[in-house]
Amino acid sequence: MRLVVFAGTTRTAEIDGLSAAGADPEAMVHTPSADAEILEYGAPVRAPVVPVSPTGCPTPAVVTRAVRELADFETTVVDAGLAEPTAAPTVTVGARPGEDVREEDPVPTAPGAFAAARQFGRRLPDDEVVVAETIPGGTTTALGVLTALGEERGVSSSLPDNPIERKREVVADALDASGLDPGDAAGDPRLALRKVGDPVLASAAGFVAGAARSGTRVTLAGGTQLVAVAALARHAGLDSALSLATTRFVADDPAVDLRSAGADFDLDVTVTDPGFDGTDHPATARYAAGEAKEGVGMGGALALADREGVPMARVREEVRSVYDELVEGEDGPG
Repeated sequence: MRLVVFAGTTRTAEIDGLSAAGADPEAMVHTPSADAEILEYGAPVRAPVVPVSPTGCPTPAVVTRAVRELADFETTVVDAGLAEPTAAPTVTVGARPGEDVREEDPVPTAPGAFAAARQFGRRLPDDEVVVAETIPGGTTTALGVLTALGEERGVSSSLPDNPIERKREVVADALDASGLDPGDAAGDPRLALRKVGDPVLASAAGFVAGAARSGTRVTLAGGTQLVAVAALARHAGLDSALSLATTRFVADDPAVDLRSAGADFDLDVTVTDPGFDGTDHPATARYAAGEAKEGVGMGGALALADREGVPMARVREEVRSVYDELVEGEDGPG
């Protein structure tokens, strides 16, 4: 089994109040690059920050890395529009960082990235892949894509209080800038991606379309951003089986209806609860409070741990260990 993480950026994340994927906007741009390094090495190597929210909630990469320590699996990081370099090995699909979706043409590389990632997915020899993302601001662009496709539904948030109305305002402005009405991109996923999406969605959707059509078993590891990937793949004509593995934190978000998403996009949905409630360690307590919820394949990793018979108590111990090593490394000499 291989975890394929699509890492990229969109300047949509700079809009105030949309994302908690970083301590501040200056740090947020490094989040995907640092996530890739944490997943690969257990700590940032080239990225100058450990991704945390303004309240100190750690990146979900901590959880995915912890599960990787316990249930060994292969990983591949795709550069899907990184704005800052990463020391993690990456596959390139020609994506560039996305601009603010309120601009007229925010993701001009989306069609090419979709096509290149589709070819990569088609040729990857693995029998099973788990597809994940890391991109601050990605739930807003996911909402934009879903709206452009005519798939009206809510999206989750990395913040405890989901700013869904603010996201809808941004998407309305993005549609106006692009000259699109809701549903105008139905059956045309590349148009939706270019005009109101982001490079991670473009790359991941292309990859899923290619991998699933080649007979690879595909699990979408994440929340509403991966629901958007499923919608894009279905609008591209994909009728192969797809699964979605996410966390209880996404499933509990009142803005999200995973049951209808599963029905609408023919997804086999798995929700895993890591048992973080009642913990007082910063690596777990902020998730239980509703922060982060998903990202970097956390839901897929937890589902894999469950499938492999790894007790969630052991996962929680390893999450604390990975977090403590990160913090010590950040505070140490150098």
